[in-house]
Amino acid sequence: MTAIEISEPGGPEVLRPVEVTVPVPGHGEILIRVAYAGVNRPDALQRAGLYAPPPTASPLPGLEASGWVAAVGPGVTKWQEGDRVTALLPGGGYAEYAVTPEDHALPVPEGIGLKEAACLPETCYTVWSNVMLRGGLRAGERFLVHGGASGIGTTAIQMARALGARVFATAGSPEKCAACEALGAEKAVNYHEEDFVKVMKAEGGAHVILDMVGGDYIQRNVKALADEGRLVQIAFLKGSKAELNFAEVMMRRLTITGSTLRPQSDLAKARYARHLAKHVWPMVERGTLRPVIDSEFALVDAAKAHHRIESSGHIGKIVLKVA
Repeated sequence: MTAIEISEPGGPEVLRPVEVTVPVPGHGEILIRVAYAGVNRPDALQRAGLYAPPPTASPLPGLEASGWVAAVGPGVTKWQEGDRVTALLPGGGYAEYAVTPEDHALPVPEGIGLKEAACLPETCYTVWSNVMLRGGLRAGERFLVHGGASGIGTTAIQMARALGARVFATAGSPEKCAACEALGAEKAVNYHEEDFVKVMKAEGGAHVILDMVGGDYIQRNVKALADEGRLVQIAFLKGSKAELNFAEVMMRRLTITGSTLRPQSDLAKARYARHLAKHVWPMVERGTLRPVIDSEFALVDAAKAHHRIESSGHIGKIVLKVA
């Protein structure tokens, strides 16, 4: 099969098409004939040598894909050959075939195609597990998501709004801010022109903040939280170290937490999948949550897709067309 390998750590140019053996599904796994693969920032970090895959995962990049079940491994009970699925992958999505545990796949929601479906797993797993489960966001609370025009951000805005939260976002241009507000954000803050801390304080503070920026945003996020607010960290585009006065955390009863999805156990990811099937897939089928797709590239043009995601000019998701 054709796949995209990382020839060596480096920039997008190190991604190159190769011919490799089709993987064989093991016990409890399914083989997916990939139609589309989602492109995510962790893929770019892996390409740069900053985010190693787990020892048992494929070294090929790609954490989500949609397509058809091509084969099932021993013990599989949920799927049959030919089923349309979208799935979280341990790796290997930039290829014509990929394997994943059967419990990490979900049916393609009614009303959308395989292209949109490929954009759901990574963002929905991440947002639900961090904002709803870890952050405990409830209806009526104020929610702030940084990077509101990203794949994570556009998903978080719609999901939080569908659950009845008041949604705020940050973004880096008027176009991106307008996109956030069109998706349901009450206000999108252009961080080049406004201070999100002042904006959130004027509203009474955020009950939950989802942040992938880190660096000096960590201290500012603490200032922007309401008493008993929760800061959930999922990435560090500006660095993972910050100086913080924990007396404020104690006095205001704040919670600082976070997670990374890929290293979590198969059982944890299966639990998230059950949550998505029950709570999120109905949103998709009702049309209250839809993937925002920025651009599409051919599989062999994966390097161009990485240039696009690293330019930070995109709004929503980037996908690779495989089949």
